[in-house]
Amino acid sequence: MPMSTKRPGLPAMQAFRRVVELQSFGAAARSLEITGGAVSKLVAQLEHDLGVRLLHRTTRSVSVSAEGQAFYRDAVRILDEVDAAAEAVRGGAAVVGGRLRVSLPTSFALAWLAARLPAFMRAHPHIELDLALNDRYVDIVHEGFDCAIRIATALPDSTLVARRLGVVQRVLVAAPSYLDAAPPLAGPRDLDMHACLVYSQDGGPVEWPLKGAPPLRTRGCCRVDNSIMLREMLLAGLGLTLTPDFVVGDLLASGRLVELLPACRPPPQVVFGVVASTRHVPRKVAAFLDFIGGHLQPPHGSTSTSGRGKRARDAKPAG
Repeated sequence: MPMSTKRPGLPAMQAFRRVVELQSFGAAARSLEITGGAVSKLVAQLEHDLGVRLLHRTTRSVSVSAEGQAFYRDAVRILDEVDAAAEAVRGGAAVVGGRLRVSLPTSFALAWLAARLPAFMRAHPHIELDLALNDRYVDIVHEGFDCAIRIATALPDSTLVARRLGVVQRVLVAAPSYLDAAPPLAGPRDLDMHACLVYSQDGGPVEWPLKGAPPLRTRGCCRVDNSIMLREMLLAGLGLTLTPDFVVGDLLASGRLVELLPACRPPPQVVFGVVASTRHVPRKVAAFLDFIGGHLQPPHGSTSTSGRGKRARDAKPAG
């Protein structure tokens, strides 16, 4: 493909970014409020200016070439820096708005955030939310996310920046119907005799770090990678589990579940807001993270961490 000497323009880069993120020329056109033909022309002009094929198109799908993936990462960074510079010039009176793409743990989004999200949307009507629910640790730079929410006891050193938003407590719970027929449970060591329902994302053993006992390693009688499904299994009396209190708080309050060994609760887990850099954090991202942090129990210690080495996405999420 011949390369022109013309410098790529921001509208073409914006069109290309939307096509990659939405995987559709039509969806990108609707998002940008222009025609599909205009999006196609902008991307074609961008490819001509760069002299490379950025997208592979068929009548049914769009995929990104290797060159397109590399350019996408730089385009996101450049466009975000332009947005940040514009926001800085506009000052505090400017409306907080724009598309906000966030990766969220599934159970946290469904059991905790969903009920609170309308208040955020009413407070920021010009923010266009794009929420992806997935318990895997996404690469926020490569996959085009503005930020991610992660829940863990700690995150490893990373080129990303993790801001501590708050903490959540994990509790050991079961239904009265399970306890009526289960063996006695006087301490953590008795868990070996119980049906353990385990949140896990792989096939390896899971450690339950209960206070006053060595970490209990269990494969469990059932393993699930979604805490919302564990709720239903608990209610059916199939076993007990260790889970964040936001997953089962309503069931504990109603008496449908019972907390076990409350004196042995593990240390709280931290809710982190992860961004690519603190140099230019868009106001829409700051508003979202501030909202979540304002509704969580405050964390202990420092308010933000950053590091070098492997990315935080390489860490193993905790359930």
